Amino acid sequence: MSSGLSSIRLLLVKALSLSLIAGDAIMEVYGGSDFNIEMKEDNSPLTLADKTSNSIIVDGIKDFGIPVLSEEGSEISWEIRKDWEMYWLIDPLDGTKEFIKRNDEFTVNIALMEKNIPILGVVYLPVLKQLYFALKGHGAYKLENVEHKDLNEEDFEQLLKKSMKLPDHKKGEGIRVVASRSHLSQETEDFIRELKGKGEKIDLVPAGSSLKLCLIAEGKADVYPRMGPTMEWDIAAGHIIINESGGCVVKLDSTPLNYNKPDLLNPWFIAKSKLYRS
Repeated sequence: MSSGLSSIRLLLVKALSLSLIAGDAIMEVYGGSDFNIEMKEDNSPLTLADKTSNSIIVDGIKDFGIPVLSEEGSEISWEIRKDWEMYWLIDPLDGTKEFIKRNDEFTVNIALMEKNIPILGVVYLPVLKQLYFALKGHGAYKLENVEHKDLNEEDFEQLLKKSMKLPDHKKGEGIRVVASRSHLSQETEDFIRELKGKGEKIDLVPAGSSLKLCLIAEGKADVYPRMGPTMEWDIAAGHIIINESGGCVVKLDSTPLNYNKPDLLNPWFIAKSKLYRS
């Protein structure tokens, strides 16, 4: 498929729509009593919601003829992936542990990659009906209380008018550090302690899943140090949303993150808001 603007807009609206459909299916499972939890080889949980969401998204995008790399289909070999010019990178349910804990902070993540760089990103929070999205060169946005009728591929500009351009919050006093609810490492605690040692006032903003990246893009947090394991599909959608809000996501040495690596595990990274200058 051509990567022209009209084609990419069509793909974005399709991804937005599929995120809502997948979110509806996730909420059906969330409202039930049995998540049908399995444990994967890496000892991470897998639920019926993960599998259902993945099927909805993959089935919905297959007709575009663009390869798909999903957390639930991550066994595709590097020998096949290395020649991809464009591909979808999907986490059908990011924050499965948050889902199981029923704390509402789980997301649907859909990114479109071109030459191993995210050019389109969608992050949807089904419980809160909040939709974050970005298109390379066109900004990052948030849509509150989103409904299926809001997504009309024939009127992309109207969609943007309904949405809030990011960032929307101004930097406050001190530094707001967003950190994982489930994966706060010793190294992250050391990072926070170092900031405090510089005399900075620190406000800790706990959050789950890729919501952490969206809070950076939105301007509700200033920095997200991730000194712990993540996979490429965990952050790609949030990465471009931050980029398009004026922030950045970089390795600890300030060099860019790489995608579509032989090993899909991310290095440690730091996400920074537009106004963060420490």
